[in-house]
Amino acid sequence: MDPRPSFPRLTGTAEVSVRPAVPADAAEVARVQGTTWQAAFRGVLPEAVLDGWDAEAAEAAWTAAVTAPPTPAHGVLVALDGTQVVGFAAYGPPELGAGEEPHPEGPSTELVALLVEPRWGRRGHGSRLLAAVADLAAGTGAARLQAWVAERDAVTAGFLESAGWAPDGWVRTLDAAGTPLREVRWHTLLGGDA
Repeated sequence: MDPRPSFPRLTGTAEVSVRPAVPADAAEVARVQGTTWQAAFRGVLPEAVLDGWDAEAAEAAWTAAVTAPPTPAHGVLVALDGTQVVGFAAYGPPELGAGEEPHPEGPSTELVALLVEPRWGRRGHGSRLLAAVADLAAGTGAARLQAWVAERDAVTAGFLESAGWAPDGWVRTLDAAGTPLREVRWHTLLGGDA
């Protein structure tokens, strides 16, 4: 008789995971973006943006982001539940605004997007995506993460605040399909407090 303990054999894929996006993920990333915007961003984004959603254009844009990022520091990650893409994050070096100096703490990485399809919410996918972006950014020497959040997006602001982020005092207004969209910049220091 073998005295070693017996453990069940694990097969298949991890139940939940985060990995770099591949070109075949672009349609799912666009689907998650469109579904999430339609379900969770009414009242945050202008109606013209939501009603004018173009899934084919979004898929083409995500394909380009995955296959031909503007710099090696840009990337897209996907969150998986089993084999289903349920969320994504996009990141890269920030563009400095008018009158803005580089951050005194050192280089920054911008979280351009982080969305989890609402029906997959509250399962840790957003936190795993955020942690993966932070790890990748720190690995490139970034000292800080930042993200622009629509001023009326209390859900994202609350999520970032619970992760230790805070507004840094910068505000901008974008033209979103002819409607002003005011955004607040949030940030956190990597390996430290905001």
